Amino acid sequence: MAPHVLDHPHPDRFVVGTVGLPGERTFFLQAKTGMTVHSVVLEKEQAELLGERMNELLDMVRAKSADPQSIPLVPLASHIDNAGLSIPIEPEFRIGTMSLGWDTLAGHLVVECFELTQGDAEAGESAGPEVEDGRSKLRVVLTAAQAREFARRADQVVNAGRQDCPFCSLPLDPDGHMCPRANGIAR
Repeated sequence: MAPHVLDHPHPDRFVVGTVGLPGERTFFLQAKTGMTVHSVVLEKEQAELLGERMNELLDMVRAKSADPQSIPLVPLASHIDNAGLSIPIEPEFRIGTMSLGWDTLAGHLVVECFELTQGDAEAGESAGPEVEDGRSKLRVVLTAAQAREFARRADQVVNAGRQDCPFCSLPLDPDGHMCPRANGIAR
């Protein structure tokens, strides 16, 4: 079976967002080009790492660039996107592996997100991007400014969840939690 590629070479929007209450949130990546919207499910840690790695890659490219001004240091005000996810949210697949790269000739950042298959889930790992076995993928090409904004929003969304316990740094539930540093006494 040929892989189903959800391609967004010039997206109007590429964001991370959530549905649900803190502690029970489902994280989504959503790419929109014109009227076409694709949503995929990912883990909180994947969203956090994708934003961090985007910033690291942009910083590295900026440091080695002949024109470092072409890559903003911080998100541009004109690109700030705090709007919610486009509705309805119909996930195409759950992400297993992601790849991130810089196209030097075009000066764009390329994000590829590969589907986590049932076999991957049972094995406890996801095949890498080199495997073309019919798994779907989301491919998004971003400008440096779009990537900086994605990273900013990813950090904001990830950190909008539950607060951490001041003693053990584990997430607090609305009812408190059994703190291991307090020998299991509820705080």
